[in-house]
Amino acid sequence: MPIFAVHYDYSERFVAQRDTHRPAHRAWLSSLVESGAVLSSGPYPDGSGALLIFQSDDAATLRDLLAQDPFVRENLVDDVRAIEWRPAVGAFAS
Repeated sequence: MPIFAVHYDYSERFVAQRDTHRPAHRAWLSSLVESGAVLSSGPYPDGSGALLIFQSDDAATLRDLLAQDPFVRENLVDDVRAIEWRPAVGAFAS
C-alpha cells in the first residue's frame, strides 16, 4: 500500500484554537494508528506544522480521510501537502 508524507503548515494566529481542538485531533490520529492508516505523526518543534505518515490506497482516499481531521474541519491548518513517499531503507521500507 502506498505511503504518503503529509505536511501540515500552522500559523501563530490559530494556536489557541489548535490547543482547544488538539484532544479531538489526537483521538482521530490514534484511531487511525489502530487501523494501520497512520504510521507516525507529530508536530515540528518550532510550532510551524506537523508531519503525518499515512498508508492509503491512493491520493483521493487520503484526501477524503484528511478532511475528517478536526484541525482541518475547523480550518486550523494553513496548508496541507500530501506527497507519495517510497522509503528505500529503514523502518517504513518494505
